[in-house]
Amino acid sequence: MIIDYILRLMLVVPLIGGLAWGSLWLWKRVQLGLPVRPENSRPVRIVDAVTLGTNGKLLVVEFAGDSILLGVSRSGISRLASKDIFDA
Repeated sequence: MIIDYILRLMLVVPLIGGLAWGSLWLWKRVQLGLPVRPENSRPVRIVDAVTLGTNGKLLVVEFAGDSILLGVSRSGISRLASKDIFDA
């Protein structure tokens, strides 16, 4: 009786492991085949981001050909500078 259980266990555990590995491998292959949108189709693009501690970030965002420096925190988003300041 216990030998029957151990034999079934030795058969089922590798089978389930193989099915899990195979499904993950297949998922990875299917995801790589998905069409990717070109970056140029988006009107807003994050050029660079710098983390400031745990609650803040500085972002350089490109929108309509202009570069904008944004400060992002828990309390909100602030425009700090625009392209004319970067050019100086």
